[in-house]
Amino acid sequence: MERGPTKAELAGAYGRVVPDLVATDLRVLLVGINPSLWSGWSGRHFGRPSNRLWITLAEAGLTDGKLHPEQTGELLAAGIGVTNLVNRATARADELTDDEIRAGVPRLEETVRTWRPRSVAVLGITAYRTAFRRPKAVIGPQPERIEGVPLWVLPNPSGLNAHYQQPALTAEYAKLAGEHP
Repeated sequence: MERGPTKAELAGAYGRVVPDLVATDLRVLLVGINPSLWSGWSGRHFGRPSNRLWITLAEAGLTDGKLHPEQTGELLAAGIGVTNLVNRATARADELTDDEIRAGVPRLEETVRTWRPRSVAVLGITAYRTAFRRPKAVIGPQPERIEGVPLWVLPNPSGLNAHYQQPALTAEYAKLAGEHP
């Protein structure tokens, strides 16, 4: 396992872009809000090894076991890609403006048109409500599609999301897994 970043390295990661992790024949395209500073430093989505996404994907049955951020090939082999509404790394998602989040939708639509995943899952209800101007949206499958592809909203796996403890987080992701065995 690699070492973690220094404070100076994290500070230097502000604004860095983490490229989309995409391929053909994706079961699910996960859509984060934006990369963390750790992700900006490492160049990997959900770059902190302790991020709850990794255990959630395994417990929900979306991956065969708990992966680590550097296992991008294994994530793609499981049919899971990752992109973000906003590409620039910040310490917290609340550093983004609503306009910046909304501006990510056309790029997301283009990514979906290009790669044609079987489902798209936005990770974070507040980000989804803001980006798609759906203030009453709830967690789960959405009535609309994005470029003809089923659209889901799942809880953000960030440890800052105290609304969802691990069992509840896993249960929501398992619903999506049930659609894509």
